Amino acid sequence: MVVENVKITNGFVNSEIDNNIDIVKEINRIKKEKNAIILAHYYQTSEIQDIADFVGDSLALSQKAAETDAKIILFAGVHFMAETAKILAPNSKVLIPDLNAGCSLADSCPYDEFEKFVNDHPDHLVISYVNTTAAIKTITDICCTSTNALPIVNSLPINQKIIFAPDRNLGSYINRVTGRNMILWNGACHVHEEFSLEKILELKKEYPTAKIISHPECQKPIQLISDFIGSTAALLKFTQTDLANEYIVATESGILHQMKKASPKKTFIAAPPKDSTCGCNDCNFMKLITLKKMYNTLKYEKPEVVLDDDVIKKAKKSIDKMLEISKKLNL
Repeated sequence: MVVENVKITNGFVNSEIDNNIDIVKEINRIKKEKNAIILAHYYQTSEIQDIADFVGDSLALSQKAAETDAKIILFAGVHFMAETAKILAPNSKVLIPDLNAGCSLADSCPYDEFEKFVNDHPDHLVISYVNTTAAIKTITDICCTSTNALPIVNSLPINQKIIFAPDRNLGSYINRVTGRNMILWNGACHVHEEFSLEKILELKKEYPTAKIISHPECQKPIQLISDFIGSTAALLKFTQTDLANEYIVATESGILHQMKKASPKKTFIAAPPKDSTCGCNDCNFMKLITLKKMYNTLKYEKPEVVLDDDVIKKAKKSIDKMLEISKKLNL
């Protein structure tokens, strides 16, 4: 199949689309024609989640990428997720609709600085969050996600010295509940750092029966007032099985779409950030992905995520170790 010679401008294919076409129908047609699969994160917009072949958190998306035989993986997420897919499916062409869809947490852990940090602690095992670049994963012993970080740490000997990177809030949470003393890299996610304790408490007065649920990337004060703390997937599962009818949700607002679909009779309120005009907290990078960009990406097969074979080989070891432990623990 010949792909048209198109330019990537501003990080994505900027091509005009006929206003008369049904863009969802066209995406599905091209996807079938090219043996492509669309993987989307929970933080994408509802219309993107609904068109995806699979929607999940970082762990589930990694597992799906590892098992797919699709010729093309279109990743509706951020760059490190597409890199992870390429590492796990090197024979597939991995596409991301916008190269600018980065991650503040991944950006908070530059390779050169982290390499020095690791070298300064030569007797420590390195556990790095999946929210890191492929380069960081090459100097990581075990990769993890918010779903499996705690059980992975718990699976290790209590006297094991550990570097945990890059999220300081998740690392602090694990230290607090396990009694460990992992050395933490000082990184954070801009979405989860910005929730307002004061505004959440005001919401609680308005919805006194609502349970506060939060992601462990949130700061400690938010965690301490929460009725439940868990990964994105864990928060979704909790709202499905818990008996409450109202929830104040302190994580990226995209997950509310799946919560409402799963429990349409329940009420879900997005926890507000410190500064916001919309009353919710969105990941600016996740929201760069649009249906139009997905259409152009599938049509022209650009932008493509390309990694050196050596990087893939080295980075895959830490991800494989994560998947191995997760399978063993039935996560």
